Parts: sequence; C-alpha cells; structure tokens
Amino acid sequence: MPKSYFATTTIVIDQSGVDPLTGVTLPLQLVPGYMATHIDVIGSHNVARKVVEKLRLAENPKMQEDYQETAESYVDIRDWIADLLLKKLNINPSRESSLIDIGFKSVDPNFSALVANTFAEAFMQTTIELRAQPAKSNAEWFDEQLKSLKQRLEQAQAELSRYQQETGIVEIDARLDIENTRLNDLSKLLVESQGRTDELQSRKNLLSGFNIRDLVASESLQEVQNSPLVQSLKTELAKSEANFAELSKHLDKNHPQYKQARAQIDSLQQRINAEVKQVLNSMTSGLSSSQQRDSMLSKALAEQKSKVLKLKQDRDQVAVLSQAVDNAQLAYNTAVQRSVQTRMESEMSHTNVSILNPAIPPDKASSPKLLINLILSIFIGGMLGLGTALGLEVLNRRVRSEFDVAEVLGLPVLGVINARQEKARRWSFGRNASGKYRY
Repeated sequence: MPKSYFATTTIVIDQSGVDPLTGVTLPLQLVPGYMATHIDVIGSHNVARKVVEKLRLAENPKMQEDYQETAESYVDIRDWIADLLLKKLNINPSRESSLIDIGFKSVDPNFSALVANTFAEAFMQTTIELRAQPAKSNAEWFDEQLKSLKQRLEQAQAELSRYQQETGIVEIDARLDIENTRLNDLSKLLVESQGRTDELQSRKNLLSGFNIRDLVASESLQEVQNSPLVQSLKTELAKSEANFAELSKHLDKNHPQYKQARAQIDSLQQRINAEVKQVLNSMTSGLSSSQQRDSMLSKALAEQKSKVLKLKQDRDQVAVLSQAVDNAQLAYNTAVQRSVQTRMESEMSHTNVSILNPAIPPDKASSPKLLINLILSIFIGGMLGLGTALGLEVLNRRVRSEFDVAEVLGLPVLGVINARQEKARRWSFGRNASGKYRY
C-alpha cells in the first residue's frame, strides 16, 4: 500500500447572527440544519470546481493523462477532477461547537495541505456568493420598483399642488382658524342685534297701545328719559311753571307778565312734545335699521358658514391628497432604504466563516498503519483459516464414530473396535514367573 498523507483545515462559523448592515441579531443557532447546510456546501461540486480552478489542476499533465485514459469524452475535465477531489475529502463537524474540520488525503503531503486550505477558501467565497446573489436580484427588483414609486410620488405631489393652486390654499389650518373666528364674531353680532331688535319691537308694540299725543305716557319711555334735550326742556318748563305759579298769585291773567309767562310755558311744552315725537320717530326708524342690520348679519353669517364649510371640505380634500403624498413618500423612502441596503449586501465581501487552523503539510503518513494492519491481518487470516477448514469439513464429511455410521451411512452398527486399546495391549510388556521380561 502506498503512503498517504492527511491534512486538516479547521474553520469556525460565527453563529451570533449579527447583521453587519442593520445590526439585527438573528438566532442562527436555532435554525434547523444550519450547520448541516454548511457541511453540504463544503462537499458540493461547486466548491470543488472552485478548488480546481484556483489550483489550475486541469492544466496538470498527469491529470490530463489520467483524464484521457479513464474519463468519458462528454465530461469536462474540471468536473472530473472535482469529483476525484470530493472522493478524498473528509468533513468532520464538531458536535458541541461551531468548528468544522476539512481534511484531504493524498500521496503528497504538500498537495494535501494545499487542497484542504483551498477548500476552506473556496467555501468562504461560496458563502459570500450565496449571500450576494439574492441581494443582487433584490437590488435589481428594488431599482425597478423605485421607478414606479417615484412616479406615484410625483403624481400625488402634482395633484396636491394643482388642487392648492385652484383653491388658493397654502396654509388651510391657519385660514380656517381665521374664518372660524369671523364666523363666531358674526354669530355674536347677530345675536346682539337681534336682541336690540326684539327690544325695540317690544317698545314699539308698547307704544301702539297709547295715543301718540299722550305725552305723559310717551315721556315715561326710556328713550325720552335718556334724551338730554328733553330733560333740559323739562327743567326749563319746571322753572317756568314755578315762576308762573309765583306770578299768578300777584298778577291778573291779563297782565303782560302773566301772559308772557304763560306763553313761555306753552312754548316749552310744544318743544317738549315735538322733541318727544322726534324721539318716538327715531325709535321707529331705529327698529327698521336694526331689522335691516339683522338681515345683513344673517346673510353675512350664512355666507361665512358656507365659506367655512367649503374650507373644511377643501381641508379634507387637501388632507386626503397630503396623506396620499405622505404614503407615497414613505413607500419611496422605505424602498430607497431597502435598495441601498440590498445594494450594499450585494457588494459585501464579509462572511461569518473564518479559518481557525490552516492545514500544514503532515510529516507522518496517515496510512498505511503497519501495526493495526498486522493485527487485522492475523485476526482476519485466522478467521479465514477457520472458515476454510469448516467449509472443507462440510463439503467432505468423514466417519469418526458409530453415530456417523448410523446417521450418515444409514447402516446398523455391529461392534466397535477401539484402536487405541488394541494397540496398547499389543505393545504392553512385563516380567514372567521366572523373573524375565516378556514382550
């Protein structure tokens, strides 16, 4: 048996599962078959072919010669060499850790170490490719989605801008607050005006029950009492009446001073009556003005209500359009973020696999083991010898006892002659009566 050398490379797989881009911790050790998947990847044809390409084994003359002698013509030489390498590859995972031993056996110790280390490097490269390839596909898909999402965002923004230009709304909340304040002010003014109108109407209704010439009743009105001119005329009238009462005690009614005082009283009374009539007329005109004011305020209030309702409708429409813009912006930003992340993942050369102990050329052959082979040869040879003897005995049976005669030959046994006893009797010797030996 030729000497073979076995070299081993030890790799460690980080199972912490921390994403280098997002920082999210993934419990990879809880994923079923996580280590088994890595073991299958190491022993895959893809990794073995990478080893062939890295070491340029297809250009080796000895490999080419063996390929021409043994391989089929339709099989690529690199695939053929990869299959040969996998036959001599040994993958041994640790039961309680994340270590995996990658071993390779060859007649050349340097070649064994080189292939084992190259398998580890090819496996690391494959893990990067397996992670980067889906990321590249995702990045291309995100690029296509970004175009449509950008168009939707631009369309939503254009629709919102067009609606704001049509309605002339820039800050709808501030404008709505102003219009609501105006609406409240108009409501207060209308309530106050309607109160004054009702009061004037009630006073007018009160006057309708009196004769307009009844100045005493008219003078009792609040408007008459609040008139400064009427009160001034009443004061002068009271003085004139007092003066007239004083003159009437001493003068006759035909006296000039008496007539003058009386005429002054009548003049003041006429002026008071005229002023009272004017106050009453002004109250009637005030009622009409108040009613017109009520009508104007009611109309303005109705217009303001319509304006506020229109603003609320515009606000709702703007809110809907703004929400559409926000949703489109959020979708676009999320897609951009995921696109950047997947793009970085597709270009990332990081892997969670690292080489712990690289293989070195072994100084001692791993096989053949002379002592073990010798022990095994003795044991196996002895077993084969016993088996051969038993086989020959079964094939060529001999008669060794009376049982074999009766059982094998089927003949009756007439007697048994013990060959050893007969031989012993013939060869026994001793002394006779005369004292001589006899044979």
